[in-house]
Amino acid sequence: MSTTLVTGARGKVGQAVIGRLHAAGHAVRSASAAPAGLTVPDGVGTAGLALDRPETFDAALRGVRQVFLYPQPAGIHAFVEAAEAAGVEHVVLLSSSSVLGPDAENDPLASHSLQVERALTGSDLTCTFLRPDAFASNALGWAHFIGRGLPVRLAYPDAHIAPIHPEDIADIAVAALTGDSPSGDSLTGRPVTLTGAESLTFREQLAVLAEAVGRDIPVEHITRAEAEQELGHHMPAPMVTSLLDLWEAADHGPATVHDTTRTLLGRPARTFAQWARENAAAFTRH
Repeated sequence: MSTTLVTGARGKVGQAVIGRLHAAGHAVRSASAAPAGLTVPDGVGTAGLALDRPETFDAALRGVRQVFLYPQPAGIHAFVEAAEAAGVEHVVLLSSSSVLGPDAENDPLASHSLQVERALTGSDLTCTFLRPDAFASNALGWAHFIGRGLPVRLAYPDAHIAPIHPEDIADIAVAALTGDSPSGDSLTGRPVTLTGAESLTFREQLAVLAEAVGRDIPVEHITRAEAEQELGHHMPAPMVTSLLDLWEAADHGPATVHDTTRTLLGRPARTFAQWARENAAAFTRH
């Protein structure tokens, strides 16, 4: 039986992909730079894999025919060569919709994934690029404030996005890896841009979260300069600029809804409200 290698096995999407493939009877190997700390279902193998350490490639790729790949540009060309030499046939990349933006090559939010896409495109591998837009789980960035009853401070509270539930990304990834799509349309070898099924402003998302936690969540509109200062405590300045530019552009109307589990798999997309109910405890002080 051929094996699917899942990189980024500590991430929520990676864990969900591993669980679904294993439950369906597929051979799976989970990979991480620190495999001893992985928690995987019984019967799932583990491997040490770091893209900036080519000496880890051979053992991780032995017997592998498909790879679910998290985007990491460091070492990607060497990894592609090793995958081709090992007989890998198909790579499903968890990329980003940011690669479609203007000047993506110089955008710190986009260039990370774009470099990986280009390395794969230049290979002999069949490649499926999953390009999700904003994850619903990005809302966890507000948990510190909401849990302490503090206002959520936003420069662009009415910026529109169509957040996708991470479990929907996992469903689509598994369909791409297995070729099992209820819609009958193969995802193999295609780039697909993924969103949730509804456009919501940040203010609307916070209203949904307020309902899930059972109390009001105040929103404070701040200036862009204030946002730059606050976000700069947690991320490099170029990334702050890119993020705020993205939100400013999204401040002028509903977000475009792209492919979802309904259009690709024939079943309803999970809503942001569902994600909020499932994760309400993260927004409550413990």
